[in-house]
Amino acid sequence: MKKSLLFSAAIMLIFMANVYSQAVMTTGTLNVDVSKYGRIRLITPGDAKRQIERASILVGTSATGVFDYTTDATNKDATVAVTNPALSNFEITGSVDNGGAAVLPNVIVKYNVYGWTNGAYAVVKFNVKNLEANPINATIALDIIPYINAVYGLDTVTYNTTAGVIRFHRGLTTNAGIKVLSAPLKSLFSFEWYDGYAKEADYWTWMNKGTLQPRYISTTADGPVSIAAQSAATIAAGASVDVYYALAIGATEQEMLANITAASQKYTGLFTAVNRVLPSAIGLKNYPNPVKSSTKITYQLPKEGMVALRIYDALGNVVATLANSKQTGGMHTIDFDAKDLARGVYSYKLIFGDQVTTSKMIIVK
Repeated sequence: MKKSLLFSAAIMLIFMANVYSQAVMTTGTLNVDVSKYGRIRLITPGDAKRQIERASILVGTSATGVFDYTTDATNKDATVAVTNPALSNFEITGSVDNGGAAVLPNVIVKYNVYGWTNGAYAVVKFNVKNLEANPINATIALDIIPYINAVYGLDTVTYNTTAGVIRFHRGLTTNAGIKVLSAPLKSLFSFEWYDGYAKEADYWTWMNKGTLQPRYISTTADGPVSIAAQSAATIAAGASVDVYYALAIGATEQEMLANITAASQKYTGLFTAVNRVLPSAIGLKNYPNPVKSSTKITYQLPKEGMVALRIYDALGNVVATLANSKQTGGMHTIDFDAKDLARGVYSYKLIFGDQVTTSKMIIVK
């Protein structure tokens, strides 16, 4: 098998471990291995067999702009084990960027992998920060290669619609599962691995299939690759968005699903609680500013709720209402046509629950 050429000799494994400065956490029932470039592996500790060969981040904005592990990721902050984790018993962190190359989208991806004693699951957080001068509309996904019981090929990828879990299995043997925790899964597509599959245009197509493939059965010894994407999020210049995943293993499907549920409960109890103390509107801004004719207003909501967004003139009069409805948590962008407004300084106010955030824009003609 072609993939095995990457790791064919024991000496190569040792060499790669040293060069790529991996960090490993052992919960007692799960080992998680994170490479220098943010590649995540799941390993059963008893027999040291990998179950997920690689789960890595994809950030795409177009068919010619997909940031991926294979061709773009360059180490920014070293992958290290956190000495005294605040939210879990074990934690690994690090970050990657494009190394200053002319690669779009220009982003920094910081990763935190959280684990708990005797838990056969982990919660993974990716923070994607936009380094470009303008907002980006980013589709974020995982590129996943299973390796059930350290064997490639002839395994199955099944999407459990009830649980929202992507299941990797071969018959009734060890199961691995992945679930998006922070947003609905919008696209899932699997195909047979082939050498050199990491092409931007292909990634973009797979990330935007727009359907959830219910089952994929591998028919060769190379095995499947799965691309799992969520809906696009608008990220303002200099702003970032968090994406959370649950990863788990289990001897049976039921055991794996129970471990995914345990990870989901950790996410709900710990990480969404952290998010709730954040301001209701993060990075409320518009671009361009000053405004000649139109502008885009972007903001982020920590959860679903009623939102009002209004434009005010210098005297405090409402000159436009851009939103007055319930909206989902996450990044939002509203196009504002300002051609009918006189030149001058205006403010725009976002009201979310009992909190208010205000920014200013300058209209020029």
